[in-house]
This record gives sequence, C-alpha cells and structure tokens, in this order.
Amino acid sequence: MVDKSLRASLDHEQLLSLVNSMADAVVAVDNDQRITMYNGATLNLLDINSDLRGEKLSHVLTLNDQEDKEIDLRKLITSITTSFVSRNIKLVYPNGETCNLYISISPVHLSKGVEVTKAHVLLMRDITKEKSLEQERDEFISVVSHELRTPVTIAEGNISNAMELLSDVKQIPDIITKSLKDAHQQVVFLSNMINDLATLSRAERGSLSVDIERTNIRELVSELFDSYKKAADEKGLHISEHCDTNLKLLSTNRLYLKEILQNILDNAIKYTDNGKITIQAKKKGNSVIFAISDTGHGIAKTDKAKIFTKFYRSEDYQTRSQNGTGLGLYITSKLASLIRATIDVESEIGQGSTFTVTVPDFDSHID
Repeated sequence: MVDKSLRASLDHEQLLSLVNSMADAVVAVDNDQRITMYNGATLNLLDINSDLRGEKLSHVLTLNDQEDKEIDLRKLITSITTSFVSRNIKLVYPNGETCNLYISISPVHLSKGVEVTKAHVLLMRDITKEKSLEQERDEFISVVSHELRTPVTIAEGNISNAMELLSDVKQIPDIITKSLKDAHQQVVFLSNMINDLATLSRAERGSLSVDIERTNIRELVSELFDSYKKAADEKGLHISEHCDTNLKLLSTNRLYLKEILQNILDNAIKYTDNGKITIQAKKKGNSVIFAISDTGHGIAKTDKAKIFTKFYRSEDYQTRSQNGTGLGLYITSKLASLIRATIDVESEIGQGSTFTVTVPDFDSHID
C-alpha cells in the first residue's frame, strides 16, 4: 500500500507537470497573495529568471487599465467572489514597456482538515498581436463604412427618384419596374449594413457615449408600431402593440433603446412568414420590460447561445434564405450593456420567438 505522504507527493508532481506543460502563464497565490505555485510560461511572460515562490504577487506583477492607470491588484483579487476575466488589461514591465494581457482570476477554497483557506489562481496570456489586429480591423471598418456612406446614399436617392418619375409613365415594361425595385432593395440593404458596421466600429472602440434623457415609453412603442406596420402588412402579418396604462417616462438613452427594439423587430418580421408580431411594454419595479413576440421560424436550441455573437448566422435554411450580416443582434447586445439592459430569449423551432428586454431606470425612478 502506497504511503499517503508519498501519494500526495506524486499527485503534486503530476499537477506541476500538467501546469508546466501549459502555454499560458499560471500562478497560484495563497490568502496573503503570496505565490505558492507557477509554471515556466509565467517566467517567460514576466521576463523573470528568479524563483517566485513566497513573493508577494503585487511585487512581481504590475497591471494597468486601458487608460494606463495602475490597478490595485490586491484590492481586485480580494473583491473576486466567482471569477474575473478581462482582455483590456496591460502588463507593465520594470522598464516601462507594456503588453496587452488576457487574464482570468478564479478563487479556490482549500480544505486542510477543519480549516478552510482561500486561494486564487491566475491564468495570463500575451494578446498584444491579437489586439493590434483588432485595432487594424476596427480602423478598416471605420474608414470603409465612412467612405461608402456618401455614394450609397446618392445611389439610393437616384433610384428612388427614377422610381417616382416612372410611376406616372404609362406602358413601362415590367422588367424595368422590377429591376429598379430590386436595385433599390439591395442599395437599402447595403446602406443598413454600412450603418451596422459604423455602429460596430464605435462599439468596439468604446466610443459610444450614453446620454440619458426622460423617454416617453408609450410614445416610443407607438412610434415603432407605426414604423413597422407597413412592412408587416406587406407580408400579411398582423402587428399589435400594448403598453401598461401607468407607463410614461423612463430615464435611459432613447436612441440606443430604440435601436435595440428596431433590431429585434427587423428580425421578427424578416423571419415570420405568417401570423402576428406583438410589441408589449410594462412596468416592473424600477424597470420597464419590453417583449417582442412573433410566430416565425423560431430558433434552435443550439443557436440560442450564439445569436448574439458577431457575424453569426444560423445554418438553418430558412435563416440562410434571408439577407443578413450577422451583426444586428451582436450590436443589440452591445447597446443593451451600455444602458444596463438584459435580453432574454424564448424560442422553439416552428413556434416563434419572444425577446424580452429589461431596461432599468438610470434615476431609479419611473413616473
């Protein structure tokens, strides 16, 4: 029978071998935030050759936020109860150089007999190259969306004028009318895509500001209903609205809230072939809950967790048959986070979907 102490020693050696085989830096600290274990990748990342065991973590690891303000590492770790993950932190070297860091910090509860101690494990990775590529991509998207806006606007205006002028002319061949209509639809689609790319670029750079104003919810819902009634009628869909009678004002960003609801309504109409669309708003505590329901294609369980991912489009043939960039719901989730809103989705294939958006009042008071 293997001695318990020998077994523990073997287990510890196996754990060290496993950790040292990892490409990411791994550091374990005790309750006093002294380093108890680390791997070779940690020495490479920190550019240190000395033994780190027993060292205070804050003595060997200096972190800054995106604004180059030093992060109080001890305070950060102490405040963590579940886990902390970020891609927006910089590692600062003694010579002042920095690298962009992916960092994950997780608490670990260790039991030693009747005593339970709290430790933390840090996982870190240099993502400087990834960040550089992301910045180049964002700059490219920003420039392209800006440069395309003017020619697309001119093209859309000219096609609209041609359609308007030809509407009074008799005996116009159907092929001309259809060609102009198809061209107009595609230009409008391109214009919407450019708007999505521009919003995406601002969201990725964190340059979207949140201006709070008192928003009349009943007026907003009525405005959305009026805007989408024509599109619903053209597809033979019944669209309805309902607001609580005591619902009036909400302190939030009206522009972002409207765009969130518009993106959801766009999808509701796009992916519903028959039936109805319902827009509801009700007060709950210091929040307003919006629910947009449809009787459309529905969303598969495997797709639910991915629909808010950038550029994601379902493989379902009914979804693929519709034009789309896969940006609408991603942007929606970004805007929702800015106004502290949450989005829940209930859906079944062939049974339709309900998107529920819970929007808190920034002043914690709703009239």
